[in-house]
Amino acid sequence: MESQTESPLPTVSGPPSLQGINILLVNPNSTEYMTKDCLKAIAPNLPPNVTVHGFTAPRPSPTAIESQTDAILSSEACLRAIKPIAHNYDAFLVACFRAHPLIAVLKEEFIQPVLGIMEAAMYAARILGERMGILCMSARSGLVHGRAVSAYGFSEYFVGCEAVQLGVLELESRPKEEVHEVISNAMNRLVRDKGADCILLGCAGMAEMRSICEAVVEETGVRVLDGVGLGVQFLTGLIRERLGTAKSGFYMDASIDRAKRGQDWL
Repeated sequence: MESQTESPLPTVSGPPSLQGINILLVNPNSTEYMTKDCLKAIAPNLPPNVTVHGFTAPRPSPTAIESQTDAILSSEACLRAIKPIAHNYDAFLVACFRAHPLIAVLKEEFIQPVLGIMEAAMYAARILGERMGILCMSARSGLVHGRAVSAYGFSEYFVGCEAVQLGVLELESRPKEEVHEVISNAMNRLVRDKGADCILLGCAGMAEMRSICEAVVEETGVRVLDGVGLGVQFLTGLIRERLGTAKSGFYMDASIDRAKRGQDWL
């Protein structure tokens, strides 16, 4: 047996055990199976000592977030339910692929780091490639995503969206073979026609389909990015670095402002 040679490079290793981390995965719609699908998808790659808790928005939150009205209604329902339990968690991941208003709301209310899955996927795309495209649900969602990409400052690297022309709930209700076919065709258009080198899965409900999508582009070198799994990894890093939401300016604690006005609606 060959003896292992000592590395010529200086090294450092982490402690054998790290303090446990609890992340609240917030599904802002009221469809519980979507929450469970997200948890199932991320389970194989969870970092050590990290537990992700699945939160499904209570009624009257919509069953799917497909408009700004849906997003606003779901934000109110989620905040009321999360407020009493927020202290149990080290971070919040908003599992909706859009610039969901709940992201900013949670940043205002709590000091723990907050991340949306669209943000997570875009940040990863900028690390890994130069031309990101989004696999989205509908033409309307494509317009919404385009605006969000611009607001986040990634327009220079964005090649566009390709819609699978399905409703969010149809990812589960339609035959799997049919869903996989339309997704594969849309992915091929992103790569062939638009030159994407990173494809973002534009719906939390697509998280379980990452391996299927990767098989479609296996020979191309294109990367398929799921913001749910990436969001957990990013948040874990921020927590390990003992970083929370900055509270000196834009995200100053909203409850303090309400208290000054003699208001507290939660």
